[in-house]
Amino acid sequence: MPQLKMTYFDFGGRAEPARLAMHIGGIAFDDYRFGFADFPEVRKTTPFGQVPTMHVDGVQVTQSDAITRYVGKLAGLYPTDAYQALLCDEVLSVVEDASIRLTPTFRMTGEEQKAARLALVNGSMPMYLRWLENRLAAQGGEYFADNRLTVADLKVFVDIGGLNSGRLDHVPADLVQQVAPKLNEHMKRVAAHPAVADYYAKRAAK
Repeated sequence: MPQLKMTYFDFGGRAEPARLAMHIGGIAFDDYRFGFADFPEVRKTTPFGQVPTMHVDGVQVTQSDAITRYVGKLAGLYPTDAYQALLCDEVLSVVEDASIRLTPTFRMTGEEQKAARLALVNGSMPMYLRWLENRLAAQGGEYFADNRLTVADLKVFVDIGGLNSGRLDHVPADLVQQVAPKLNEHMKRVAAHPAVADYYAKRAAK
């Protein structure tokens, strides 16, 4: 097994699906977390001034979904069938597209942020959420690909948890419940996975 080091902020975000996949798969890794105050120095060490990055046997790689797919393969959480892999990748990309629309609002404040986020709440967010709910239903209602837990489920799980958290100003904490309630059922299903529950129990104890 390669030596792995994940570098990301000390919260969930884009690194969390990969962290979860490695924990579920029993894969040892160096989980390097840092605070916002340290980011200016950390970003100097990354190819594009952004995180997450991962070192694989000392070689630094970037792009969160590429990292997630890679560790998903190591952990047995990525489909081997080409079509099921396509479905998995499709979900990863849709969630990433939704996140990219939200990301600029974190650099905003006051009325500018409020207007930008309300535009998303009344526009693209419901579109993405309904698509995900429909895709989940089309695959049987439990998982997004391969009829089992994959990194696609972990990516959606982290995203829905963030939307439900109430920490996003001007984004209603019940948006998912109002727009795509089956995604909340999916989130609870993933949270109940023994390894996922163990991961968060250990995080809470630190």
